[in-house]
Amino acid sequence: MIHDLKDITFLFIVRIDTIERVENLLVSTGYLLSCFNTNIDVLEVASYNNGILKTLLDEKINYSFIKDDDPILFRTKYLNFMLNSTETSYVAVWDVDVIAAKEQIIESMEFLRNDEAEFVLPYSGKCFDTSLIMRKLYLETPQLEFLEKHKQLMKAMYPPQAVGGAFLCRLDAYRDIGFENEEFYGWGVEDGDRFIRWENSKYRTKRVTGNLFHLSHPRGLNSLPHNQDQSFLKVRLLEDVGRKTRLVKFKNK
Repeated sequence: MIHDLKDITFLFIVRIDTIERVENLLVSTGYLLSCFNTNIDVLEVASYNNGILKTLLDEKINYSFIKDDDPILFRTKYLNFMLNSTETSYVAVWDVDVIAAKEQIIESMEFLRNDEAEFVLPYSGKCFDTSLIMRKLYLETPQLEFLEKHKQLMKAMYPPQAVGGAFLCRLDAYRDIGFENEEFYGWGVEDGDRFIRWENSKYRTKRVTGNLFHLSHPRGLNSLPHNQDQSFLKVRLLEDVGRKTRLVKFKNK
């Protein structure tokens, strides 16, 4: 059964650095389209447009391209660009490499539509990295039950409770808290900043029961902390957010 989710737009930002990244994007978007009648926007950011990704994506997907010669993907900046162009009442920001069960997405939308929350994480807090081997087996027979059955063989990412990977929210509330924080440049830490700002706003946050699965891929420049100084500055910035909101006491490790 295809469920109607035309009132939400799923946003994907991608820089194609490996063939695994392409495959993960096709699997993730394909899963959503197999479950929902919805809107999916994919923004590719790269130094030039080779046209390959557009030909591979389903024709139902709204694809766009931005030329950017910076080797670091400025994710927060481009998310804000996409958010400012989104017209649906609700928006989902989705990492290229993650899969959440359709039931978890439906429950998340019910929270939003029933005015029970403005920000929803579509999983309980466990995000499992599949490993390249389990990823390959899943791609051969893409059944979510396979991932659930073998999650004990996977590594939990960002314990004890992850706050990134995927989320759904009311667009006007997201705009009200300032969208993404562009002080965070490149990969990492911005998920914590976003979650803290939502938790300390006037808006309500929810989680739904279930897991999130991250389809493994080789880690390149935009999947690792790209500079020790930048990583230090991001942690200090996040600590500052924590102090201002009085939500969390951060400790350097």
